[in-house]
Amino acid sequence: MPYRAPLADFRFLLSEVVGFAQVAATERFAEATPETVEAVLGEAGKLCEEVLAPLQRSGDIHPARLENGVVRTSPGFAEGYRAIVEGGWVSIAASPDHGGMGLPMTVTTAVNEMMASACLSLQLNPLMTQGQIEALEHHASDDLKALYLPKLVSGEWCGTMNLTEPQAGSDVGALRTRAEPLGDGSYAVTGQKIYISWADNDFTGNVCHLVLARLPDGAAGTKGISLFLVPKFLPDAEGNPGKRNSLSVVSLEHKMGLHGSPTAVMEYDGAVGWLVGAPHRGMAAMFTMMNNARLGVGVQGIGVAEAATQAALGYALERRQGGAGTIIEHADVRRMLAVMKAETFSARAIALACAVAIDMARATGSAEWQARAALLTPIAKAYGTAMGVEVADLGVQVHGGTGFIEATGAAQYLRDVRVTAIYEGTNGIQAMDLVGRKMMDGGEAAFRLLQEVQDAAEVARHGLPELAGDVWDAAEALREATEALVAQGATDRNAGAVPYLRAFARVLGAHYHLTAAAADPARLALARVAIRRLLPEHAALLAQVREGAEGLFALSAEDLAA
Repeated sequence: MPYRAPLADFRFLLSEVVGFAQVAATERFAEATPETVEAVLGEAGKLCEEVLAPLQRSGDIHPARLENGVVRTSPGFAEGYRAIVEGGWVSIAASPDHGGMGLPMTVTTAVNEMMASACLSLQLNPLMTQGQIEALEHHASDDLKALYLPKLVSGEWCGTMNLTEPQAGSDVGALRTRAEPLGDGSYAVTGQKIYISWADNDFTGNVCHLVLARLPDGAAGTKGISLFLVPKFLPDAEGNPGKRNSLSVVSLEHKMGLHGSPTAVMEYDGAVGWLVGAPHRGMAAMFTMMNNARLGVGVQGIGVAEAATQAALGYALERRQGGAGTIIEHADVRRMLAVMKAETFSARAIALACAVAIDMARATGSAEWQARAALLTPIAKAYGTAMGVEVADLGVQVHGGTGFIEATGAAQYLRDVRVTAIYEGTNGIQAMDLVGRKMMDGGEAAFRLLQEVQDAAEVARHGLPELAGDVWDAAEALREATEALVAQGATDRNAGAVPYLRAFARVLGAHYHLTAAAADPARLALARVAIRRLLPEHAALLAQVREGAEGLFALSAEDLAA
């Protein structure tokens, strides 16, 4: 069953569920009319179906490789990238000042999901560039913007981000990469970075690395880190790629999945770079790119979930076993497919709602919209990727023994998506961010969102009383748990962070399904699956939140090793 872009779902969610009309009603995004958005999504869907989806297996079977220091990409990837660039899909949300479309992040989110469904390994390249564009727009000097943004926006050059080092993973403050002033406004960057996605390729004119490093007077920890733009080729006087910089790809990682995406160990040996943002403020600048990537990575998980669901459905409709009918008539197969579809819809709605909040914050400057966007970002990332993994795993199960055979492609979805729950901040880190930074307001942003959920449930009681009551009660339980959570210490909060985030996502997913069913009776059956079969999990999750940390730390390291 070939991939088909879920355009009807996007159209419905934008118009009936996540409130995209309020984005289009702002002055900043007035050009994002329904007709424009429909045309953009339609063209992007066509690209994904016809050009990118056929590359999915190629990237897995013929991985990127390193030959004499040169990265050779998978067959067809160069042509696929050119198609992405020619359509302007790298820079949908980028400022028109540098050649971007200036469309809402919500539209970018929908397009990125379709591209991730079609070929996740290749989609990761423009996703990194999108994040770098946003970081430079917010933090770079005017000279750097003028030189680099037009090239990045056009897709002629691409971007990466370099955080992790062998001894400094999530603890970025432990990095050892250093930057020495060269006296002319540039810096010599020296150090090694690992796990760098799309660190090099053979189809763009330059690769621009954003690198975290420490200046000579930089304090220890994250407060002493600065951010530098370090290109593969140093631009000449005309802004074209010139002399090769002192950096190299040491090796490519042999990974569980995403074989078409080269993940490199990078060595910087006095490479020339330029400061982005203020000295010692590198983490603030890099977080702009990371937050962009966190939503983008959550969407990658959703994209794989959609593709895995379509593949499993296609197989279930054709595979005959246990009688005259196909296996879709088996109750457990029907259950798995229903769960896959319901989870994908929930995660997609959360991601689009997060994108709407980002757009509204940018268009209005509203502190409440900014808080809403901040609250939803870790949920969208962690839940989107967790569901990507779980739905892809169910996809293998629907295929049965053939799912374990690589030729079907079902296993590739699971292998490819697994890393999304790890990179751009593990899902545990996302959960700790939710219960930590995002609760520094005493839970006010969370309470406002839960009030909206309960208000919508009250309205829905007239037509869907049973489902609406379940959603209202679950939101109330989450409200009470949030009140208790903000009164806890950091250790107890962190111990319950992952189940709390998942419970929040369960409630939000049920809310969006209820909204969908109220708008369209055809959505009622799927809403019942989400609300009656999946939402009850929230009670068990919140029970874990209430337990705090004591029971976990009662088990010593010796107990765990016994």
